[in-house]
Amino acid sequence: MYAPAHSGTPRSSRERTWRRLSPLLRLLVLTQLVFNVGFFAVLPFLAGHLGTALGMAGWMVGFVLGLRTFSQQGLFMVGGWLVDRHGVRPLVLTGCAARIAGFVWLGYAERTWAVIGAVLLIGFAAALFSPAVESEVARQAVLWEEEGHGPRTRVLALFSAAGQAGTFVGPLLGGLLLAVDFRAACLAGAGVFVLVLAGHAWLMPQHIPGRARIREPGGLRVMVRNRRFLALCCAYGSYLLAYNQLYLILPDEVERVAGSQVPLSWLFALSSLLVVFTQLPVTRWAGNRLDLRRSMTVGLLLIAAGFAVVAAARPAAWTGAAGLPPTAGFVILLTLGQMLVVPAARAWVPDLAEDGRLGLYTGALSSVSGLIVLIGSSATGSLLDLRLPAAVPWLILAAVPVLAVALLPRRPEPAGGA
Repeated sequence: MYAPAHSGTPRSSRERTWRRLSPLLRLLVLTQLVFNVGFFAVLPFLAGHLGTALGMAGWMVGFVLGLRTFSQQGLFMVGGWLVDRHGVRPLVLTGCAARIAGFVWLGYAERTWAVIGAVLLIGFAAALFSPAVESEVARQAVLWEEEGHGPRTRVLALFSAAGQAGTFVGPLLGGLLLAVDFRAACLAGAGVFVLVLAGHAWLMPQHIPGRARIREPGGLRVMVRNRRFLALCCAYGSYLLAYNQLYLILPDEVERVAGSQVPLSWLFALSSLLVVFTQLPVTRWAGNRLDLRRSMTVGLLLIAAGFAVVAAARPAAWTGAAGLPPTAGFVILLTLGQMLVVPAARAWVPDLAEDGRLGLYTGALSSVSGLIVLIGSSATGSLLDLRLPAAVPWLILAAVPVLAVALLPRRPEPAGGA
């Protein structure tokens, strides 16, 4: 058990953690921030560009966006396997180069086949560099903990907060560039990744001490028999399914309440700012009181409570200003749950991974949970089409994270060691 942390502002908490990080960890945390600035300067505006500027049908827009998600999340496990074989630096540099090419291609693409090729390349780029960065952050966080700096979740919380800050800043940058045109946003996104590529080519070590490259086959067979890891993937997938409702069920509720989706951007901003400013204090509180399993349990129950808040209010059919507090409560509780679940899940993976296979397991966490989201989102869409009583879909979604608590591995102690 770690000694209780000294009280202080969220800013001082971030500064204390930042000062204790190794140069490599600082590089990786800043990488996540800049990755998301470049990516979200383009992504939020892609659907509008495809439908308005290029005149694509709605189904084709959805198909293109789905392809981008599949080429990213679905191939994370491949990227993780490549990281274990070739190391972090080659995958990050290759992924950044692919992302630069993809953004430039997308900026000039006018035909459907060209757009599809560009978004596939953009997604595959993330499948290369994200597992490399995330697995090395997790490994370095374990070393940071072993050196006595505090729970590893603090490092992973700072990593999450940095990514969320990029998610917040990126659309602001992209919105300014759209005053020129969509191509300007794409080229700016490519420029951001040029900076990342140059920074990593200069600062990333050729070989990171303690990270061995594994050439032997057989990692996948061992992983699919690792029931504790697969249970963690399922529980994490239930969180991602819940989080995905920010883009599926919440917009419909906001439209019903407000008559438009204008308040949606404010709710997204609220979620991002909560993570940026309170992620570290929440993680520090949890690290002093909860182990990894309990942290995920509390987080999943908070997410369930968020759905329950809207379910309880839905029969009243409030609209206007009176209808917005339940949706805000949903976003706040979902975000608080996210702040507990995400660092704990990422911190748990090194304890469940086979020696030398951390990249594979990190990628598999995203790929398996992404498959769960794909299936679960289809089921959620069907629920909305069945014309059930208004509260029922929200109650069913509230039950999903509650059931996921039962799937969590019983002991968070090491089972393979990374």
